[in-house]
Formats: sequence, structure tokens, C-alpha cells
Amino acid sequence: MDRPSDEVLARMPLAEAVLSLWKWVTCEERLDGLWSRYRGRCYEKVIRFSLMVHLIADALLKYEGSGRRSFEKNVEAGDLETSVEAAYRKLGRLPIPLSQAFLAECAGALREAFPEWAEWELPKSLRGFSVVVFDGKAIKRVAKRLKALRGIPGGLLGGRALVAMDWSTGLALAMHAHPDGDANDVRFVAELVPIVRGQVPGPRLWLADSAFCDLDQPGRFTAEDGDRFLVRYHPKVKFHRDTKTAQRKGKTAKGQTYVEQWGWLGSQRDKRRRYVRMVTLICPEKKRDVVLATDLLDADSYPVEDLLWLYSERWGIENMFQNVTEVFGLQGLIGGTPQACIFQFAFCLLLYNMIQVVRGYIAQGQNREPDEISTEKLFDDIEQQLIAWNVMVDREVTINYLGRVPHLRSLQARLRSLLGSTWSDTWVKSPKQENHGKTPRKLARTHNSVYRILSDHSRKKQKQAARSP
Repeated sequence: MDRPSDEVLARMPLAEAVLSLWKWVTCEERLDGLWSRYRGRCYEKVIRFSLMVHLIADALLKYEGSGRRSFEKNVEAGDLETSVEAAYRKLGRLPIPLSQAFLAECAGALREAFPEWAEWELPKSLRGFSVVVFDGKAIKRVAKRLKALRGIPGGLLGGRALVAMDWSTGLALAMHAHPDGDANDVRFVAELVPIVRGQVPGPRLWLADSAFCDLDQPGRFTAEDGDRFLVRYHPKVKFHRDTKTAQRKGKTAKGQTYVEQWGWLGSQRDKRRRYVRMVTLICPEKKRDVVLATDLLDADSYPVEDLLWLYSERWGIENMFQNVTEVFGLQGLIGGTPQACIFQFAFCLLLYNMIQVVRGYIAQGQNREPDEISTEKLFDDIEQQLIAWNVMVDREVTINYLGRVPHLRSLQARLRSLLGSTWSDTWVKSPKQENHGKTPRKLARTHNSVYRILSDHSRKKQKQAARSP
């Protein structure tokens, strides 16, 4: 048999769609090319990079995040021709630049396959921009499997990454990661911005929170003509109002008062100072007002309400991080080294991206807003169908049925055919609760950086070796 039965295909359209998309994104040519360019001093002997990707996919999609179970099952099937310990060591040595490139290139392929119908639309004043959202993420909950980590109190950080998200599709575009979980992710902007520029056409509007409000980041955001920025103001940078330009006051549609001012960030002696427009939303019911800084200086062309609305959309990247952590397996980290944790983070972001593509095609077929469909509920059914597919369909039959890597247009047509009529009422998001009970505040939890612990451990071993006769 060279194809699954018609009954199986009819009952598992989600699984077929994800497998087709997976073949397009993680084809051997793409993965082999990534390895050859970013492997550094690593080498392939028994475990190829493409096999490692397959092993982690099995762990997250079939075996509830258990790397050991995935490794053991693949040893039994003859796909992993080495020990479980060797697989863990290989995962723990994967270069961080490889993980970064893995996410960026695979995200670029998914962005091409994303249905244009499902892209979000900006307010009329901002439609000339491609909005890119920035935020940092610490990778937590590292298991204390390594000997040097045993007995360490508190939680462990497996690294930190600065992530860029495409607002119109909701896809994670790229990241720049560091093994030290205590690193300041703002300093990664210089490395990440050029990668994003290679994926997103300009002009771009860079959206970030107050951590990115300093005198260096605006220059990086606007290094290319046409690019602009919108960040939340931080008082660490002094604002000097331009008294020659009158401030403007008004009210939003909700009746909130706002104030617009123009002036400079930074002192007159600082060469990095920049002329900006400051928008202050008065929030008497909260501890702080919302203050935004932007180089979109024309208040008539770029109304205050549009800027305030767009900044509220920055919360989408926080929702993405929450989904990646709780839904896609980042709560249970497979490896214990920063390199392994960062690769799993990149992998979970890729899974999240794939589900957004699937959700987009389903929303298009049902003429619904994509945001009406729960990512968690949809992924739960996808996971169940993938498990059933792997039980009922032999691997060789799957390979023969999917065939060669499809062309983009044929892939898009296949996804529309599979997902256009696929629907379950259980995928609809639960309604928001108007009144939430107060959640008891947890005690503060300390976190230690795995990178720093392992570095200290290595230095101690070297000193001991030097003292021994």
C-alpha cells in the first residue's frame, strides 16, 4: 500500500495538513544547508541534524515532552543507531547560531505559506508599515539532571532570547539567544534587526516596551530609510520638551484624556539625542500613565488613538510566549544545557508558527476571525490526530504518500482543500470572564543561570586539576 486508506484520510485532515506543512518547512535540503552553514566546530557522525529535529518533534508531539521516550522508541525502530546518552549529548552541544537560523529560515518558509486572507489589517494611517514587535524571554524550569546542577536551590534559567514577531501574521520571525539567562536582552537588538529586515519588507514600524527606550535603539530601528519606532517611554532617558511647539490635549473614544508633546530624548550634549513625539494617556485608576515615544511626528497623519491601539497590540507577543510555554512543551525542557534549552525554545516557536498557519486556513474556510479560534484547543486535536496517524499508518506509507517536497502553490492549494471545510465548535475560544477572582500571590522564587553555574563548575575543575601533582 502506497497511501493511507480513504477512511483514514477523511478522518484526519488536520494531521495530513500538518505533515504536509512539516515536510515543506523541514525538508532535508533546508536542514542540511542550515547545518553546513552554522554547525561551527560540531560534526555529524551518527546523529544528523535532520534526525535530531525528528527526535525532538517526536518527543513534543507523541510522547508528552519526554526526550528519553522519543530516543528509546527511535532506537527500537532502528532510526537512532546509537545510545540514548549520545542523543542527549548531541542535543546539549547544538550551536546557538544553528538554533537561531533554524527558526529564522523555517519561519520565513511558513510566512510564505500563510494565507493572505488571515493577515491582520492595521488602521488606515499605519497601513504603509510592516509592524514588528520585540520582546525578551527567559527560558525557565531547567531540569537538574546534570551533576553540577544537583542541589542548587531555586529555579534554573537555560538561556535568554530576544524574539521578533510579525504583527500581521502573528508569527515568530527570528530570535537572538544567549546562554546566560541573566543577560540583558536589549543588547541583542543590533544582531536581530538586520535578520528581520531580510525577512520583512519595509518600511517597518518597530514596536517595543520601555526596556528598549534608550538613546541607542532608535538609531538601530531607523537605520534604514522609512523605518519608524513606537516604544513605551522610560524615565531613565530624560525628555526635553520643545517649548516652541504647543502641546495638544484631547480625549479618546473611551473618554480617556491624552496629552501630546514634542521634544528631544537626551541632552543637548549627547550626539544620540533624537526629536520625538510623546503621547501620554492619563490613567488615574492605575499607578502609572501610559507614555509612548515615537518618531511618527505628524499628529494629523498618525492619530493618537491609532498609536495607543497599536501599542496595546504589543501584548500579542506575551500571549505567544504563554502559548509556547504552556501549550507547546516549553514547561518540560528535554536537555539540561543552555544550548539544548535554546534549541527547544526555537523548536516550540516553530510549532506555534505552524499552528498559526493551520488556524489561518481554517479561519478562511469558515469566514471567521483567526482570533476566534483557540490555539490550545486546535493544537490538542492536531496532536491527537498525529498520534492516531502514526499508529495507523506505517512510516514508509506516509513517506510515499507525501512524496517529494511540494511547490509553494501546490502546498497552499492542498492546505485550502484539507482545512477549508474542517471545523469543530470546540475550537471556539472561551468567552472572557468579566470578573476575575484575585489569584493568591506566590512567594518570590529565585532563579539561577545554568550558564553561570556550569562556567563556575568548569573553572573549579580546572583549578583542582592545576593543583594536583
